[in-house]
Amino acid sequence: MYAKKKKEDKDTYAWRYEIEPVEGAVPGACRVKVWTYAKKADKAIAQAPKNAVHGIIFKGYAANPEARVPGRRAMVTDYAVEQEFADYFEEFFADGGRYMRFVSLVNNGAPMAGDVIKVGKEYKMGIIVMVKTDELRKELESAGVLKSLNSGF
Repeated sequence: MYAKKKKEDKDTYAWRYEIEPVEGAVPGACRVKVWTYAKKADKAIAQAPKNAVHGIIFKGYAANPEARVPGRRAMVTDYAVEQEFADYFEEFFADGGRYMRFVSLVNNGAPMAGDVIKVGKEYKMGIIVMVKTDELRKELESAGVLKSLNSGF
């Protein structure tokens, strides 16, 4: 998908994660738990913010009725957009890239009890992340990835 060659980047751009909403969001943001897969626990924690932003942009998530949190559609619903803007997203999701402006780890990225699962030779870790969705949407609109909500249909 992208031209990165480092091992962790290979894992990054495989985009192996699950995303679910959790309560405690603030206006203009959402709070999600990202279940990230990695061979080392520290890599999973480092990968969680990228996965959270990627999930908000390309996957969305189902509602969580237990926590009374509604679902959210993906910002980008056309799969071709990721390929069309591949250069933009490669830079956006690079280590320390612009995606960092839209995300913060809850509990300093420490997983909660029961959120670290050893699956074969790798870890599946649930990390809670806050994503600034309103600001993220503005960034994607200014880059031409999304049409402005004011532009009409």
